[in-house]
Amino acid sequence: MNAYPCAGELHQALVALRPYFLRAARFSLLASVLVLAPSVYMLEVYDRVVNSRNPLTLLVLTVAVLGAYALMEVLEWARSEIMRAASMRLDAQLGERIFDAIFAARLQQITGGTAQPLNDFKLIRDFLYSPALLAWMEAPIALVMMLLLFLISPVLGWSAVVFAALQVAVAWANERRSRPLLTQANRQSFTAQQYADNSLRNAEVVESMGMLGHLQRRWQEKQRAILDLQALASQSAGGFQALGKLLQNTLSSLLLGLGCWLLLHHRLNGGEAMMIIASILGGRMLAPLLQAVTQWQSVIHVRDAWTRLHKLLQDVPQDSPAMPLPAPRGHLQVEQLVAGAPGTRAPMLHGITFTLGPGDVLAVIGPSASGKTTLARQLVGLWPPLGGTVRLDSADIHSWSKHELGRHLGYLPQDVELFEGTVAENIARFGPAHPAKTEAAARAVGMHDFILGLPGGYDCPIGEDGSRLSGGQRQRLGLARALYDGPVLVVLDEPNSSLDHEGNAALEQAIRSASASGTTFVIVTHLTGVLQVASKVLLLYAGRQQAFGPRAEVLASMRRAPRPLPADARPQNAA
Repeated sequence: MNAYPCAGELHQALVALRPYFLRAARFSLLASVLVLAPSVYMLEVYDRVVNSRNPLTLLVLTVAVLGAYALMEVLEWARSEIMRAASMRLDAQLGERIFDAIFAARLQQITGGTAQPLNDFKLIRDFLYSPALLAWMEAPIALVMMLLLFLISPVLGWSAVVFAALQVAVAWANERRSRPLLTQANRQSFTAQQYADNSLRNAEVVESMGMLGHLQRRWQEKQRAILDLQALASQSAGGFQALGKLLQNTLSSLLLGLGCWLLLHHRLNGGEAMMIIASILGGRMLAPLLQAVTQWQSVIHVRDAWTRLHKLLQDVPQDSPAMPLPAPRGHLQVEQLVAGAPGTRAPMLHGITFTLGPGDVLAVIGPSASGKTTLARQLVGLWPPLGGTVRLDSADIHSWSKHELGRHLGYLPQDVELFEGTVAENIARFGPAHPAKTEAAARAVGMHDFILGLPGGYDCPIGEDGSRLSGGQRQRLGLARALYDGPVLVVLDEPNSSLDHEGNAALEQAIRSASASGTTFVIVTHLTGVLQVASKVLLLYAGRQQAFGPRAEVLASMRRAPRPLPADARPQNAA
């Protein structure tokens, strides 16, 4: 793996697996020696049994070679199990870290925020007990066999060295030819998979407007490009594999012929039996190199996967353990906040400043693209600020451990994301089951009776992304999740966009009840229903704070403004 990036967490994880590699290498060495058992058996039968005509000698030799076969298989099995255990250890070391890094990359909108790193990690894990890596473990025995050939005759030894160099050249040429093709094919495959996933997520739009044929043709074009690249790589690799086998067979015959010539000239150490032994040693010496050439495609795939994973872990450093903080009470301070999308320096918010106390309900209003959703993401610590701070009880919310802070926060984004599982699991955030808290959250949003009517009640599966629920039901279930276990700060982004009259009434009542208990609310809205329960209003326009204060004062100032804001800057029906 010398061509791989060798610094960072992946390298450290492999170093920790050194004991597994050493044990497997010892077993490989013994198994490689035992591979010569059939050849030794053949020579002994010709030399001892045929000349002595002793059946007992034949029986002993046969039992010995059968024992060698059995031991060789046990060693092969043990080596494979050792490396399988190494792959499980690697998973235990890095599995959770990679999963967390994917989520962090998705939040920061950088490369790696997809399922691809999980596939890359699986490739690396599986490679640990693949034939390609096990073949490299047998490489040391090739040096031993080369030394034996030199002892038999330097001519045979140097001949083997030349063919070994040729085999290495074949592997190098295979790498140079196959790697660009396979790398490009992998990228095309990933793009095609993303395209198919996006099409499936929008299946209703595709079907209703007859777009399937056009999308299918585009996907097939991508697939054909992948297959063409893979075909070129396979043709190239197949040619190099054939050349590698030719070299191996040629060396065996060449050593046999050279051995005979040396014997005729009395220059072969060990007698005539060494001709056959030299031929066998030459073939076995090149076997690991031939196996490496044969398995080179898997090596390229793993190397690309390693490079991508290394970059992901480098781009998303592991969070340092933070000092535990006391549970927050809901005092929110936003100080000169400047914010934009991750990875860009273009701000969407400029100098936002306000303060909320426990139990305050803030309605954030303004036209489209005024920065309301960006502010919501800042308040729950999803995006790092470009300037200024967001503090919850005087602690920077972005640097607060989400594992520690998450249970004190509630968040409902515009696009409600539910997960495959039961109603109760989604409300309880897939944590330990607390039936009383789950029911309380459902009752708060008026869903308890509806849930009891489902097959299985709270244990009813909702399907992937809540596919078995309507848009309003998904939104209310997401709201119940946000209110679960009495968080101190709840941020709701357009929470009533899919709600009917009954749902709006339940939402308003839930906000009143929770705020009376000390929960601080920040609600992004265009509708007047939620505005009725707000104690304060923040008006944004073009990413800048236009007004902040008690609801009545802000709405009155909007009506008195000499140049009224555009219509979409005001909540509906609140002119």
